[in-house]
Amino acid sequence: MSKRTLNPSLIKKIRKHGFRSRNSSKKGKLVMKRRLIKGRYRISF
Repeated sequence: MSKRTLNPSLIKKIRKHGFRSRNSSKKGKLVMKRRLIKGRYRISF
């Protein structure tokens, strides 16, 4: 039996797309602003 090809890591996901990483850059803040205006249930992970 071979291993699964996709092994999602929650830590990697949070570090790349989390609130703190989004808030740390100007572009990330724009992303969150856009999502807030759109009315998303979650602004960031």
